[in-house]
Amino acid sequence: MDKFRFYISLILARALYLAIKLLGKSSGTSFVGMMTLKFCPKFLAYCKNYITSAAVTVSGTNGKTTTSGLLAHILEDDKNQVIHNVKGANMLTGIANAFALNILPFKKFDYAVIESDEAYLTKLYDYFDADFLLVTNLFRDQLDRYGELATTASFIQNAIDKNKSLILLLNADDPLVTNFGKGRDAIYYGFEEVEFCSDIHNSTSNAPTEVFNCVCGEPLKYSKQFFAQEGHYYCDSCGYRRPEPDFKGYVKIYSDYSDLTVVDKQNSKTYEFRINLVGLYNAYNALGAITAALVLGIDYDVIKDAVLSYKSIFGRAERRVINGHEALIQLIKNPTGASEVLKTVDLSSNIVVAINDNYADGRDISWLWDSDFERLKGAQKLVITSGIRAKDMATRLKYAGIPQDKIVVMEDIKSAIELAAKSDNEDEKITILPSYTALLKISKMKF
Repeated sequence: MDKFRFYISLILARALYLAIKLLGKSSGTSFVGMMTLKFCPKFLAYCKNYITSAAVTVSGTNGKTTTSGLLAHILEDDKNQVIHNVKGANMLTGIANAFALNILPFKKFDYAVIESDEAYLTKLYDYFDADFLLVTNLFRDQLDRYGELATTASFIQNAIDKNKSLILLLNADDPLVTNFGKGRDAIYYGFEEVEFCSDIHNSTSNAPTEVFNCVCGEPLKYSKQFFAQEGHYYCDSCGYRRPEPDFKGYVKIYSDYSDLTVVDKQNSKTYEFRINLVGLYNAYNALGAITAALVLGIDYDVIKDAVLSYKSIFGRAERRVINGHEALIQLIKNPTGASEVLKTVDLSSNIVVAINDNYADGRDISWLWDSDFERLKGAQKLVITSGIRAKDMATRLKYAGIPQDKIVVMEDIKSAIELAAKSDNEDEKITILPSYTALLKISKMKF
């Protein structure tokens, strides 16, 4: 009976999606999935049968969308059929949406690349046995929704415990992430050297740094610290330290791209990549995706070309032209992620910071005060605050030292962007830093 409902749900999903598109009511990133799960609660349990090679899940606080998007792009460039929740809808409804709109009763796919919200990963694994889990990092994020880091880590650990055959791909530079590998089949990736080759980017930050303790309770020490807790850590008390990565990265960070060298420890091979994404945080995303692709046996030349051609989407270093001006859109949603993005901001551009406090953003906006907005003190043009919490953002910028005459409050997001794009000089660039629901609005705007 359940299998019959599964097949019927595929038909209903296509019909519902077509109706949504005809009515122009929604992009359909989650609604179809929600209705599919209502009709067939065990829908996801049948989806793994349509994947012939491997199902890779990607979770963590930051970088899920870019890491999974890049991995899916690599696999597709290798002529594979891939199911991927490309728009980043990463709760159960969004994941079900991706499967429901791709699966056909007699069509098989080579891979699934599924981005999963940390809190929903354990629920996903109740139905869907993934082959791999890639964990990017664990940073403090939306305290009103997730609580402290220990809570977020417990969500992921509970999911891992449900799948004993799961192969873990873990960021060795994050001491919270490496804990997941204890007693498990784990493959580690991390950076040996990071070199900043641009006046825009550097490794220092004014944002508060949390002290991370070892599992024995003593504070961790670092021989190299790249940002937040990411780096080469060790404990003098119990000997716990960063594991030697199976895939070692050496990266040079330029203003709008990075050159990445990856060394595969097992076979001593060295691979070179050009990443057309900004910042060290995107170099981490690329290293994770490249590691997964190499583990899956994808040819180096395919990976190299795919990484070079990959273009970020949906506000993850997304580039658009707005009224003739080049615009860079980068999502900000928590202290560490925002501080890393702020390192990459072109201070000669007009800047829009659009902050909402809807449920998907997190109601608690205290993270604004822990983010390094002091980096905007050298802004040469306007810094426009927008969204529901535009006034709060303007207050934060005032205390960050941005001159009052450069701060403009304009709650309507489209009007704020149009003001930033008002200049007749098309060489003037725009930087847009939105929270999640502000980003959703911007993605639908036409200029």
